[in-house]
Amino acid sequence: MDGRIATESGHSHYINGHESLVHLHRLRALVDAVVVGAGTASADNPQLTVRHVSGTNPTRVVLDPRGRIPSDLALLNTDSAPTLHIVGSDVRSELQATTSLAHVERCVLPLNASGQFAPHGVVTLLAKKGLPRVLIEGGGITVSQFIEAGTVDRLHLLVAPLLIGSGRPGLQMTPIETLESALRPPMRTFRCGDDTLFDLRLRDTTT
Repeated sequence: MDGRIATESGHSHYINGHESLVHLHRLRALVDAVVVGAGTASADNPQLTVRHVSGTNPTRVVLDPRGRIPSDLALLNTDSAPTLHIVGSDVRSELQATTSLAHVERCVLPLNASGQFAPHGVVTLLAKKGLPRVLIEGGGITVSQFIEAGTVDRLHLLVAPLLIGSGRPGLQMTPIETLESALRPPMRTFRCGDDTLFDLRLRDTTT
């Protein structure tokens, strides 16, 4: 309830309840690709599949600008879904051979002045690969970057009846001076077991 998605050490299993996990897997089943940052991939070692619902596993995408994810991650070593490992142009070439499984494809994108990928560049790359419908799953910094870039249509926030009190924030965006600059998108709420789902429409996609 205080906007934290993990403790100071990164522990987050499990803040949300089973119904929220099913909802997340349902979202994965509806998209072409699911994206996580290198920090989330390394800390959680996720599978990014649709184990709790019927549907097709999306293409798994890891944003790894400095090539720092460990080579033993499930994403790189299980072929339950295609996996894109996106790295920066300065990453050492030997990283390209850390795994030999056919399901892993490595792509190179330039970095911006902050040493990160431009969200529009990631979206464009995925669209060119036939993956236009994308879920930006985590972590908080990655989600925040895509929101600030104006690339997010819908934002789903699941709030659990839990107070962590410190730890990693769910969103971490550029500071604003006054609340007039705050985002006030149209919103709906739903019960999701003991959790509450906030469905925010950040962009009008009716056109």
